Amino acid sequence: MKKVSMAVLMSVLTFGVASANFEGGVPVPTQVANAKGGFVSGAETIVTVKQVNEMRDDVHVVMKGNIVQRTGGDTYLFEDSTGSITVEIDDDDWRGQTITPTDTVKLYGEVDRGIFSTEVDVEYVEKL
Repeated sequence: MKKVSMAVLMSVLTFGVASANFEGGVPVPTQVANAKGGFVSGAETIVTVKQVNEMRDDVHVVMKGNIVQRTGGDTYLFEDSTGSITVEIDDDDWRGQTITPTDTVKLYGEVDRGIFSTEVDVEYVEKL
């Protein structure tokens, strides 16, 4: 029984340490990623609303456009030149910024594809 308990304990500790610095693969804006400085390639692919609507679930995306309306709770309407999409932005994702419909923003997030609709779960809002 002691061997089984030790094996379980070691597994939990190993996996806990291995995932402690995991950030989920969301692209982090350069001013956050490089707080200490360093090289940044600048390669960042901006996708359109039209492209997001054709993507599969859980794809990480960066979109550029305007948040034009709050639709309720944590959901907002985001627009670019190709259309509009619902985005979910939690309070801490705003990072203290005040955004108006005239402000251009970059949204870093993940496609959340449902049966009847597609939206983006935003991880970070960057005011441009």
